[in-house]
Amino acid sequence: MIHHPQLHTTAIPPSLRMTSSPSTAFRHLFRHLSVRRPPLPSLRLTSAVTVRAFSSDETNTEIPINGEKVVNKPPICTADELHYVSVKNSDWRLALWRYCASPQAISRKHPLLLLSGVGTNAIGYDLSRESSFARHMCEQGFDTWILEVRGAGLSMQATNLKEIEQSAHEISNQMEAVASSESLNINGTVTIESKAYRTNQQPTVLEESVLVTKLTETLITLSNRVSGFLSESQSRLISAKLFDQFSKLVGDSFLAERFNEIRNNILSLLEGRQDSGAVNQIRDLSQKLINIIEEGQRPVSPPLFDLQGWLNATMEDFQKQLDMIVKFNWDFDHYLEEDVPAAMEYIKAHTQPEDGKLVAVGHSMGGILLYSMLSRYGSEGRDPGLAAVVTLASSLDYTSSKSTLKLLLPLADPAQALNVPIVPLGAMLTAAYPFTSRPPYVLSWLNHMISAGDMMHPDLLKKLVLNNFCTIPAKLLLQLASALRERGLCDRSGTFFYKDHINKINIPVLAIAGDQDAICPPEAVQETVKLIPENLVTYKLFGEPDGPHYAHYDLVGGRLAVDEVYPCVIEFLSVHDQK
Repeated sequence: MIHHPQLHTTAIPPSLRMTSSPSTAFRHLFRHLSVRRPPLPSLRLTSAVTVRAFSSDETNTEIPINGEKVVNKPPICTADELHYVSVKNSDWRLALWRYCASPQAISRKHPLLLLSGVGTNAIGYDLSRESSFARHMCEQGFDTWILEVRGAGLSMQATNLKEIEQSAHEISNQMEAVASSESLNINGTVTIESKAYRTNQQPTVLEESVLVTKLTETLITLSNRVSGFLSESQSRLISAKLFDQFSKLVGDSFLAERFNEIRNNILSLLEGRQDSGAVNQIRDLSQKLINIIEEGQRPVSPPLFDLQGWLNATMEDFQKQLDMIVKFNWDFDHYLEEDVPAAMEYIKAHTQPEDGKLVAVGHSMGGILLYSMLSRYGSEGRDPGLAAVVTLASSLDYTSSKSTLKLLLPLADPAQALNVPIVPLGAMLTAAYPFTSRPPYVLSWLNHMISAGDMMHPDLLKKLVLNNFCTIPAKLLLQLASALRERGLCDRSGTFFYKDHINKINIPVLAIAGDQDAICPPEAVQETVKLIPENLVTYKLFGEPDGPHYAHYDLVGGRLAVDEVYPCVIEFLSVHDQK
């Protein structure tokens, strides 16, 4: 099955139209949105190759790298070539947009890898012919590759070529349709709140049996699917969510004590191994739970709920949330340990640099990935396979700054992982866009988080907002949120803090900041820069007190970036490309 988190269709909720406060508008908007995935066409990969590379450790172990080049690439991909690389022990196929080096340009020794921000795809690096960082770099002689990590852009899941059943050209058409659509549909957010049904009927014996079976299956699914997604304590929180819904039918009645006893027994069983004995015990306890809920409803005349309908709706909604959690089951470490290394080995195998290294540029989370890679490899005394690194608006620690990312902290609460399994960033911005670009401009403040005034052409800003953003899993957000807390970003285990080891790197770094970047303010960038050895780091701030100013995306796609930012990056990379 192909998964494509990029696509979304939304409409503007009525409650938003009377809202002027940014925080209130954000809450209303998020409450009404969820990701809707239209059926996606298959991608016909007509040029499949298997290349081999060598690992960068001392063993020089030969590594097989499976990848494909798409001959008839879709219109949304404006690169010269579109490649797919497989991820080890995964069915993900990561999209790589390739911009071939101009034959008229200076010959470069290293290919260039571009990494995008969280919840974004390759389009941000190639907004138009005149505003394309990727195109500009290939014209300067760099064989340029943009990686779309899992869940972004044209990346998809497929175990083999035959399973990719739909066409990338339709994906392209749907993405372009979102940008041109004036009237979009909304698919309401799934919540655990279920409908109440007024009825005078109690469930029959058969209906009760169906309920018991369904509840048992839901509980087993809960145990199997949540396992490995969150820590043990966080899994307990999620399990308790379902029982909280059932407890509403018991309340503070004399049945509450029996209900809580059964609930605790079920939760204990869910934490253990699900053998046949445990399943039978869960079924027996499910039967008792249904009996208690029924008993609690008998004194009510007429009954307030159709018990079967209520429980069915509750469990179906719960199942949808579990499905969403499983579908978006990856975090920052998946990008760092699997996606980026797979892309690097594939690129090196295709381009064959003499020293086996790349140069890399990362924007926002892309830069965080590069910092984290340098930190991890530095702590282990290993070569990261990079000759030089440029970070744009990136940091490992945002605690000392006034970053607007702190607005997302409530969504990063582990207890919210069930209620909010994803952050549909693309859908949210698509829904908000008319309010940012048309009177009365109630959400115009969102534009300034992306681009400073007059720094980006309106058409390019529209393309960026409507086509560049994807969906962020709660699991990814949970880990990235550590960058907003004491000690900065850490790995999924919570034991390795990347800023603690960034001083051990031996790779030259250019760190660039924008003066009006609300997402990654200059002080956040400096928080990481000050930890890197002085002889290896160069810091550059773009923007002047009287203007022009640079916000988060202006460093990549702003109207002055091609004349100010791009040359700075090229000069830095050129120096280290010769070594």
